[in-house]
Amino acid sequence: MRPMRLTGDFLVFGKGALDYLKTIEGNRAMIVISGGSVERNGYLQIVRDNLREAGLEVEVFRGVEPDPSIDTIRRGAEAMLRFHPDWIVGLGGGSAMDAAKAMWVFYEHPHLSKPEDLLPPNTFPRLRNKARMICIPSTSGSASEVSRSIVITDPERKVKIGIGNMEMFPDVALLEPGITASMPPHVTAYTGIDALTHAVEAYVSTRANDFSDTLAEKAIRWIAEYLPQAYKNGNDLVAREKMQLASAMAGMAFTNVSLGIVHSMAHTFGGRYGVDHGLSNGILLPYVIEFNMRDERARSRYAALARLVGRESFLDYVKELNRQLNIPDNFRSVIGQDESFEKHIRTLAETAKADGCTKTNPVIPEVEELIALFRTVYYGNDWGTSE
Repeated sequence: MRPMRLTGDFLVFGKGALDYLKTIEGNRAMIVISGGSVERNGYLQIVRDNLREAGLEVEVFRGVEPDPSIDTIRRGAEAMLRFHPDWIVGLGGGSAMDAAKAMWVFYEHPHLSKPEDLLPPNTFPRLRNKARMICIPSTSGSASEVSRSIVITDPERKVKIGIGNMEMFPDVALLEPGITASMPPHVTAYTGIDALTHAVEAYVSTRANDFSDTLAEKAIRWIAEYLPQAYKNGNDLVAREKMQLASAMAGMAFTNVSLGIVHSMAHTFGGRYGVDHGLSNGILLPYVIEFNMRDERARSRYAALARLVGRESFLDYVKELNRQLNIPDNFRSVIGQDESFEKHIRTLAETAKADGCTKTNPVIPEVEELIALFRTVYYGNDWGTSE
């Protein structure tokens, strides 16, 4: 028996979802954003105006980088300690929302100094003593708006630290489809394949159950139909809305039943080489599907997904989708650091082995198996791209 939680207090979706902000009660709101895209498309102003209409004083924390660092989290928490918000709003992609959630923790508990303070055997601190959390995604992939998880980067050690606890579930998730229309095609592709990976890994997770399966299946069906459309035509608001909902459904599934070694390995590539998370997932997914098919249950589940998308082979479907989205079939073409890769490959494998997502993969690999798999996905051996 494992308890499940699908959302916080409210999930509001569809055109006009941001109007919900006019109804909240409070005194101050801190909005956390990454770059200027949400300013250029006008949605930062809409969010700010709606909060002010609700009677709140508003301040904006800017500059969250992709894969938010510990230093950025600390700066944000310090800004919150000065401003004293009772609402925190994560507005943007996964990095902005993850950063906002992490800042929330350190704002409420300034005696904590590092991400490791939040990991077992330490007890995760209680939140909502000072503030509550709203997340507004501008991409359709991370599902941080319906997730208990965050990922923080330690640039000095070149590692990503994943932290998960139900305390970090946002209280409110607002899905406004128009906000995603400004995503360029490559961001649509990378975030969309991230959502697909969430759904697929949740579906084959050793913790999967009837509820998570239902969410994952619906997400995969819609992603198969609407991701290519959104990639080709970013102004297709029907496709944008369906992708936004599919991403949230995949997020509800994985946050309850966890993921697999696509994410374990993507975290290590991202931490060491700064590869975009969604891009990493896209490159890895076909290789990991093939690796996992040695397990009978996994084979059966991938076969069910093939039928779901109307194909004979789910592996072949994913490879074809990657080609449609211009996602490369190896990391060498993205990183191009053969000497560094070979030098660090055992560390990469050991880090992936220790990642929490590995525990629920259909096949639990040993370090030597991970070394072989890392080498395959780097050089692309299985797809004939090695020297």
